[in-house]
Amino acid sequence: MKEVILVKFGEMALKGLNKRTFESILMKRIKYRLNSLGTFAYTSMQSTIYIDPQEDGIDLGEAISRLQKIFGIASICRACVCEKNFEDITEKAKAYLEETLEDARTFKVDAKRADKTFCMKTPEICAELGGILLEQHPHLKVDVRNPEITVMVEIRDTNAYVHALKLKGAGGLPVGCSGKAMLLLSGGIDSPVAGYMMAKRGISVSAIHFVSPPYTSDRALLKVEQLCQKITDYCGDITFFCVPFTEIQEELKRRCPEEYFTIIMRRLMMEIAQRICEKEECLALITGESVGQVASQTLHAMVCTDAACRIPVFRPLIGMDKTEIIEIARKIDTFDISILPYEDCCTVFTPKHPKIRPQLSEIEQAQEAAGFEDMIEKAVAETVVKRFRLDV
Repeated sequence: MKEVILVKFGEMALKGLNKRTFESILMKRIKYRLNSLGTFAYTSMQSTIYIDPQEDGIDLGEAISRLQKIFGIASICRACVCEKNFEDITEKAKAYLEETLEDARTFKVDAKRADKTFCMKTPEICAELGGILLEQHPHLKVDVRNPEITVMVEIRDTNAYVHALKLKGAGGLPVGCSGKAMLLLSGGIDSPVAGYMMAKRGISVSAIHFVSPPYTSDRALLKVEQLCQKITDYCGDITFFCVPFTEIQEELKRRCPEEYFTIIMRRLMMEIAQRICEKEECLALITGESVGQVASQTLHAMVCTDAACRIPVFRPLIGMDKTEIIEIARKIDTFDISILPYEDCCTVFTPKHPKIRPQLSEIEQAQEAAGFEDMIEKAVAETVVKRFRLDV
């Protein structure tokens, strides 16, 4: 029995004259993810992409698993292909759905008649097929409001399709349709989640990380690289920038008041990231900050940090609590890596009593007096670039 995968659009379906651009990017992402599984034929009609396997033995379960991590997809269905006559729909539905309905208690039949020339109207299809399936499975009951299983019949231009299990997609917009941004990626729980959430809005993510050997270890860097590789499942290929930060932090400790250390450090990180963004055509920065979580994430501190920025700073976690962030981290499988006990440079030289209500004029004065321009240029020049590719 021939099967296809039906991929349904999410908010892309509401786009106007540029809808084709979004569809083209999504199609490119889908083809790239599925290429290693075998040969497929792809057709896009009526806000649905039909993925038709052209070889025997292709693992459709693995294909669906990969599709569920592609932003821009609202739902995914594994469907049986039928001729556009009710007899063929009935016979194939009985065989295709037998195992699924055997374990259910309630069901209903829905139909979508995109081809209005089909001989039966939607209510007739639902009533007739529902009755036939009830005869085959007398243990079932019809529940039109909250069924365990919804059997769907779609009458399209060339064929009819029957399916019963609609899987949720990743939603959002396809990566690459909203420009590029730079993620400040630490070894913690928050920043990988922030990258995931901005990729969901169609942003192509690069990542920057600051290392301070010997205060930070090779294992700490490896941990961040593992996080970067992990989020490629959703973000796609990522260019990773590793910035040497030891000299700057040592000079910060020597030249700046201790209570300002964290804020000035953040401002210097933002400055280095922006200079790399200019070369990489990234239009914004992304951080994993959440209001009030630590001393550098108070409103006063964020004002001081943003004053050093010439491009937008996106903070998708800004109003979330830690429990919500952890829930997403578990979903995208970064949590267990994030909690590995290796320190990043943000925990080096942490002041005992950081300033939680810093004044911008005081911060700027302290930073200017210390003078970091030469060290910033040196750090940018010595940055190591690495590419993490989606493992398909």
